[in-house]
Amino acid sequence: MGPAVDPDAGADAVVGPRAPNVPILAKPPIKNKTFPNKRGPPSLPKDGNISDTVGRKKQVQEVVQDEEGEEVDKEKKIVSWRGALIEADQATEPPPSTNEKEAAAPPAPANPGDPVPPEVSTGAVDRLEAVRDAFRHAWKGYKEYAWGHDELKPISRSFGEWFGLGLTLIDSLDTMWILGLKEEFAEAKDWVEKELSFDKNVDVNLFETTIRILGGLLSTYHLTGDQLFLEKAKDLGSRLMPAFKTPSKIPFSDVNIGKGIAHPPRWTSDSTLAEVTSIQLEFRELSRLTQEPQYQEAVNEVMRLVHKLPGKRDGLVPMFINTNSGQFTHKGVFTLGARADSYYEYLLKQWIQGGKAEDDLLEDYLQAVEGVKKHLVRQTGPSRLTFVGELSHSRFNPKMDHLVCFLPGTLALGAHNGLPGDHMDLAVQLMETCHQMYQQMETGLSPEIVHFSMQASDGPNLIVKPADRHNLLRPETVESLFYMYRFTKDPKYRDWGWDILLSFNNYTKVPGGGYTSINNVRDPVNPGPRDKMESFFLGETLKYLYLLFSDDTELLSLDKYIFNTEAHALPIWPSPPK
Repeated sequence: MGPAVDPDAGADAVVGPRAPNVPILAKPPIKNKTFPNKRGPPSLPKDGNISDTVGRKKQVQEVVQDEEGEEVDKEKKIVSWRGALIEADQATEPPPSTNEKEAAAPPAPANPGDPVPPEVSTGAVDRLEAVRDAFRHAWKGYKEYAWGHDELKPISRSFGEWFGLGLTLIDSLDTMWILGLKEEFAEAKDWVEKELSFDKNVDVNLFETTIRILGGLLSTYHLTGDQLFLEKAKDLGSRLMPAFKTPSKIPFSDVNIGKGIAHPPRWTSDSTLAEVTSIQLEFRELSRLTQEPQYQEAVNEVMRLVHKLPGKRDGLVPMFINTNSGQFTHKGVFTLGARADSYYEYLLKQWIQGGKAEDDLLEDYLQAVEGVKKHLVRQTGPSRLTFVGELSHSRFNPKMDHLVCFLPGTLALGAHNGLPGDHMDLAVQLMETCHQMYQQMETGLSPEIVHFSMQASDGPNLIVKPADRHNLLRPETVESLFYMYRFTKDPKYRDWGWDILLSFNNYTKVPGGGYTSINNVRDPVNPGPRDKMESFFLGETLKYLYLLFSDDTELLSLDKYIFNTEAHALPIWPSPPK
């Protein structure tokens, strides 16, 4: 059975600042214009951290948008990786709202009319209850306006469909169990039992369906012991297997789970490297549970092929691989961001999952970390922030996706499992940088992509291009904060996570229920809601925040569980006999 969590703990807690009851103003003055790039000093004194934050947030919160808002973001043709925007020519069919105009009505203050609670010190706020409240608020919107559909569109109070498989609901199952939200879990389980069918004529992305749906079902099975979730996982797993029927055994990106036919995207026979190398934890576990070896054999073969492929640079891999030839394509471009990120994460995690017996995985991971340090790690000129850039045909680009903020957590997990201590040193430095990506933005929320200044001047460290200013409620930074806190117990990591939760509440919370991605983290007056709540906000972001604030280290112990790249916990296998 899963961890016992008391759902009633601290129900009366203050949940951070609420919006003051102020009239809607057209162009209110912004009081904190003195720091165009900063939200106060990088590190506040620990003691005053929370009340300072509350005070600062309250000041910003009196700035309220006008009702109409402006038409926002004429929708670049970039749809990101991991369910968000990827170049349109690289997306699996259209993601939920790729081609729609994003709705532009700004969110009103969180709870207009509520009195402002008194400023509180660290101890007075029940942070776990604050996360539960955030989840309940998000779930309220999903339940009322998007029940059974893939994603909530909280501004228009409607839904978006991607695969038509209840993506948000399944991604959230284990989060509800961990948070002790028994009533919500029971309703969702009922839907899975009565409504969820994979027998439908629909193309799904192999990677996204594996990490979110297969991973979510397997994790929920382990936490609850309920066979329903394992039966659904087996049904889905068998329907995804046609993706591996390719000349090279490198799977196609897309599979029709009703017809059993797989194909690459219309425009290419390439698959994304991260997609084909970040489905292993789930398929291996499915084989272990079902005693049917075909799942594990298919994904292990992919790792064997990639292990020996030419075209790497000191363990770093290109972003694409051809399903016909089985060779890397678009060689010479190396990143730890979109399209390559979780390859590195899954090297380490498969090694841990399998009881540390698979030496090729460990060798590839260690070599990759050395490659990252050699080719991609740099420091900014002004305040020596360490960051991970990108390499394109031997030219360095000081660009870092927010997605790369998974890396401090992964490095820390490796160090915890006996890998070199300098991995932890790099994790600490990169964690500070990911924190600054939030801290230096006017809303306290990180943009999707930052560029770093390498000049030795007094200018800003972080440069954010207009096209990169959006925030999609992503989890990578709070994920790494969770690992860093678990391994170091340094309270600053909790405080940084708390600041992020407060910022989500201030700038992305939608009054009728739900949270929305926003277009501009640099504009606290009109952050420009995009009218979409990604399933990973509930599946990952809020789950990692809850685990960060929980004092129960046996709640998903990192010596017993490994998290997939969608924050679904799978058990670490017993070490095989030597």
